[in-house]
Amino acid sequence: MTATVSANRKGDRRERELVNALDEAGFAVMRAPASGSATERELPDVLAGDGETFYAIEAKSSAGDPIYLSGEEVESLLFFARNFGAKARIAVRFDREDWYFFHPGELYTTDAGSYRVKKETALAEGIDFPEFVGETRKVTLEEVAGDPDEERREVLEAVRDGHMPVEDALDVL
Repeated sequence: MTATVSANRKGDRRERELVNALDEAGFAVMRAPASGSATERELPDVLAGDGETFYAIEAKSSAGDPIYLSGEEVESLLFFARNFGAKARIAVRFDREDWYFFHPGELYTTDAGSYRVKKETALAEGIDFPEFVGETRKVTLEEVAGDPDEERREVLEAVRDGHMPVEDALDVL
């Protein structure tokens, strides 16, 4: 088996994993059976909706290397999402991590016109799965700044600055 076939199987498995997770979270969801290079039509990997919000999702996974998307992939996703009435999202998953979601405009653009997501970027800036499906909401430091609870703000700043793991912060808060 070639590396490409193995990578495609892994990608297919990851897409099915995302579809199942979205289904369990209460979304109506389907995986496009002929997304990517298998068709000439501009199809995303996954379509999902909860009755109020609809997403066209391009899903990518990696063992740890940065994930790259071609400019054409992103343009196709944006085109389809706009015409379908959905929100375009890029879903990335690195081995031993959860799914993280980005609007295409949030991704780093290379000089060659490709889009890149590094693992560190996904973990620090991406929308995690619970937030994506509406189970949690990210609180920013700006929102907490007016909070009289100084200890809470200090804990959140320690997490932001990398001085405290999120798990420890949850225990403190």
